[in-house]
Amino acid sequence: MAVIRVAINGYGTIGKRVADAVAAQDDMELVGVTKTSPSFGCDLAVRKGYPLYCTFDDSAKISAFAAEGYSCSGGLSDLLTACDIVIDCSPGKVGADNLAKYEAAGVKSIFQGGEKHSLTGLSYSSSANHHQNLGADCTRVVSCNTTGLSRTLMPLHNHCSEIGGISVNCVMIRRAADPGDSSKGPINAIKPVLKVPSHHGPDVMTVQPDIRINSLAVAVPTTIMHVHAMTVELPEGHGLTQDSILQMWHDSPRIIIMNGAKTRITTTAEVMELARDIGRTWGDLHEIFVWEDGVSLNENTLYYFQAIHQESDVIPENVDAIRALMNTEVEWQISVAKTDAAIAKFNNI
Repeated sequence: MAVIRVAINGYGTIGKRVADAVAAQDDMELVGVTKTSPSFGCDLAVRKGYPLYCTFDDSAKISAFAAEGYSCSGGLSDLLTACDIVIDCSPGKVGADNLAKYEAAGVKSIFQGGEKHSLTGLSYSSSANHHQNLGADCTRVVSCNTTGLSRTLMPLHNHCSEIGGISVNCVMIRRAADPGDSSKGPINAIKPVLKVPSHHGPDVMTVQPDIRINSLAVAVPTTIMHVHAMTVELPEGHGLTQDSILQMWHDSPRIIIMNGAKTRITTTAEVMELARDIGRTWGDLHEIFVWEDGVSLNENTLYYFQAIHQESDVIPENVDAIRALMNTEVEWQISVAKTDAAIAKFNNI
């Protein structure tokens, strides 16, 4: 099988991370990344040896890169001729225009959770619906929060699906802004999301419609992580214990379980310090963090807390989605293992 040629449209917070993850894979080639204009992100791409393109086809905007000392290989249309699939990491709400360009170029595409499910009619989560995405022309990797919900809910769903399934109520305690975002904060407030339910529950159902889930959300004055407060109703006869649930998650990829009292990791600040110790670029945490001592099973009701690194948990999912759309790996577990091993090697961990 030929190496998959991958383009990244949008080399920002998500795009630069996806670019590295793609570059780490031995079955993929990163053929280029785009920037809207010559800015500090261009230096990073040049330093890493990633071919640089302009987001636009306008000749003046392309020429602006050379004027600032950057070698620009052309516009978006030029990049699309060089790739098999494009990962759209552009700001949200521009997906419709971009999708039309990708379709006209005959290139498969993957969007991020900032776009609505209706854009592609198909969404992606490695553990939830890899098979449904095999060979598709386009999909959307669900948001960081939906990715986190899928990671811990799918093992429970798979165990309980034949005996009535699970019902979920959750509260998303959301960071108010990303660390590098200077336009949204700081806020000295707790801001409830007054659209009820929040979009997170319905988003889970785009990848696994049999999970019954409702969600609320509130923004708090922090930038480093989201926290989910989870309540899951299990069906009668589920046969699970608190220990067996923890073991189920332990055996699932991209989940970290630690005892807060024993490790002294009791807040998101310590979780992110742990992430920096792991050693990925930018201190990223691809895994979902679950506090073992915050897990409680009371008959059929399961309670737990989990933490989500909003800048990075979707990164490996994008790589798995590439293999799904290109139909090069049928089994999601095998793709996940390949992706994670390559990223670990890339980061020397």
